[in-house]
Amino acid sequence: MCRVIRFERLADKSVAKPCSVWRSGRTVLLACGIGWALAGCDHEQKTAAVESPSKSVSVVAVDSRVIEGGLIASGTLIPREDTAVFSDLNGYRVAEVLVDEGVWVTGGQPLAQLDDTLLRSQVEQQAALATQLEVQAQRAEAEAARVKDLDNASVFAKEQIEARRFAAKAARAQADAQAASARDLRTREAKMTIRAPYAGLVIERNCRVGDMGGGGNPWFRIAKDGQIELAADVSETALSRLQVGSAAKVILADGTEVNGTVRLVSPRVDANTKLGKVRIELPVTESVRAGGFARARFTGVSVASVVVPETAVLYDADGAAVMLVGSDDTIARVPVVTGQRGSGYVELVTGPPVGSLVVAKAASMLVTGDKVAPILETAAAPLSAPSVGTAAPAAVVPPATLVTASAPTAAADAMPTAATAVAPPAETGPGTTTTAATP
Repeated sequence: MCRVIRFERLADKSVAKPCSVWRSGRTVLLACGIGWALAGCDHEQKTAAVESPSKSVSVVAVDSRVIEGGLIASGTLIPREDTAVFSDLNGYRVAEVLVDEGVWVTGGQPLAQLDDTLLRSQVEQQAALATQLEVQAQRAEAEAARVKDLDNASVFAKEQIEARRFAAKAARAQADAQAASARDLRTREAKMTIRAPYAGLVIERNCRVGDMGGGGNPWFRIAKDGQIELAADVSETALSRLQVGSAAKVILADGTEVNGTVRLVSPRVDANTKLGKVRIELPVTESVRAGGFARARFTGVSVASVVVPETAVLYDADGAAVMLVGSDDTIARVPVVTGQRGSGYVELVTGPPVGSLVVAKAASMLVTGDKVAPILETAAAPLSAPSVGTAAPAAVVPPATLVTASAPTAAADAMPTAATAVAPPAETGPGTTTTAATP
C-alpha cells in the first residue's frame, strides 16, 4: 500500500502565514506516519517469508496386517526332472538327427545317428581275430587234456606236461582278451546311436549334422514325462504358512490360468534374499513351457505382512522406494522390495519398520531433504468385509492446508489506523493535494 502526496508552495515565499505553517506541519506529520506504516509492513513481510511453515503432506504409518488371499509369488517354469543327453564317443561326426524340439519320445528311441563307417570295419576285424585266438586256445587246452593223467606214468617229462598246461592257459587268456576288445568295439557301435533314456518331451536340441562328438554342451535335453512345474520365490514369513498339497492358481505369461498344487516347500531360506523356493505341480499342457515366467496366487492363505498403501510406493529408474518422514519432518527416499498385493496394499519385503511414517502419495513433488508438515491419515478399516446391514465408516482425511503469509493483510489493516492517528481530521487547504492508491 502506498500513498502519493504532492505539495505546492505559495508564490510568495517571503510572507509567512499561520495557516500555511499549520498546513505544512500537518503534511509533514502525515508523511512521517505513512513512512512508519510502510516500514512496518516491509518488516512484517520479510518476517513472514522467513518464518513461513513447511508444505503440508498426508502421511500414513507402515502397518502390519493380514492380506486375505494376497499371497502371490512369481518364478520360473522348470522341468520337474530332466536329463541332458550327450555323446559318449569322441571323434565321430553326426550323420543324422532324428528328432527335434517339442517332440515326444519313448524310452530307448533313437535321437541321432553318428557316422560308424570306420567303426564297422574295426568291429569285423576284431571279431575275426577273437575267433582265431579262440581256436588256438581250444587246441592248447586239448593238448593239455591229453597229458592230464600222465604225471607219474613216465611217458612224458614233467617239464613237457607243465609246458602244455601253461600254453593252454596263455592261449585262453589271449582269446579272452581279444573277445573283450571285440565286445568293446561292439559297445561303441551301439553307442553310435544316441537314444532317449526315458519317455518324455524334448525341450532342447543343440546338435546338427556334421557336428563332432565330445563337446561340453548337451545335444538333447528331455523332460521326463513332460512334467513342468513352477519354482516360485516366497518370503520367509509366508513360507511357514504353505503346506504340501495347498491349492494355487498359476497365471502364465499369456494370461492363461491353470490349477496347480504345492508339491514341495523348501526346507531352507536364502541367506541374502530371505526367500524360499516352493515347487508347484502343473498339468501337462502345451501352454506350460519350460523357461517361461509365471505367477502363483495361493488361495485360502492369509499372511500378516508389513504393508503400506499401493500409492505410497514410488517406482522410477532406481527401483521401488517410499518417501520416509523422519523425526525432524525431513523427507528421505528409502528403497524397498515389494511382495504380494491385495486390497489396495502392498507388502514390503525390505524397507522401513512398522510404525514409520511415509508419504501417502509418493508421486508428489518431494525430494530428499524437503521439510514438510505431516498430516497423519486415519487408518483404513480392516480388510475383512463388514457385516450385512452395517456400513463401514469412511476414513476422514483432513484436507491439505495451504499456508500463505498473513503479514501484508495485517499491515494493510494497520495502515489506516496509523494514518488517522497522525493526520487530524481537518479540512484540506487550497495549497495541498493528497491522493491515496491501494494496490
